[in-house]
Amino acid sequence: MCKNGLLLAFALMFSTSLLSAQKTPGDSTSKSHFIGSSGFVLLNLIPQDNPPHFFQVNFGYWLTNKDVITIEAKTWTYRYPIGIPYGDSREAPEEVYPGKVRGVGIGLAYQRFLWKGLYSAVHASAWSQTYLNENNQKIQNGFQLFTALRLGYHIKLFKNRFFVEPSFAGTFWPINTNVPEVFSKKEDNWPNYFLVEPGLHFGFKF
Repeated sequence: MCKNGLLLAFALMFSTSLLSAQKTPGDSTSKSHFIGSSGFVLLNLIPQDNPPHFFQVNFGYWLTNKDVITIEAKTWTYRYPIGIPYGDSREAPEEVYPGKVRGVGIGLAYQRFLWKGLYSAVHASAWSQTYLNENNQKIQNGFQLFTALRLGYHIKLFKNRFFVEPSFAGTFWPINTNVPEVFSKKEDNWPNYFLVEPGLHFGFKF
């Protein structure tokens, strides 16, 4: 995957949104629920040898015009330690697992609007991790607690029916249990956090 290109694209969308957004996000009380997803689902459409099989569904509720609570359900597959920063080591052959990890998670997010569309958010997700070998056979299951702090901007579209939210996040997974030894040897070389991760959420309000 072209990770540096994706980072640049998200940075451009984020800066453009700051210039184009005009109204506060919570000026309509008639549409207090939303359903949405993450722009990372588009990575499934990029031709590649190791697709992420990433899917996410968000269901949210506006508690006030500044406070939002969201339930997130998601799944994805990854083949190298997610703590590897941007650079040549990402997806380098020597860093790839002898297999892959398939995760299924459920999470909760709290979003607070700070000024117009500018917001901060905190996310916490519980993940069930299935470790598979190179023959796609299950080795064992594990558990991961994944957290994120996010700063983004809410852009309203089509008379506040739709929205997009470019953002950047710092992520941290303090709990990662029952990792197979052959996977752990790769994990031990990298931190259990990732800084400046781009994000792009979108949704439909009702």
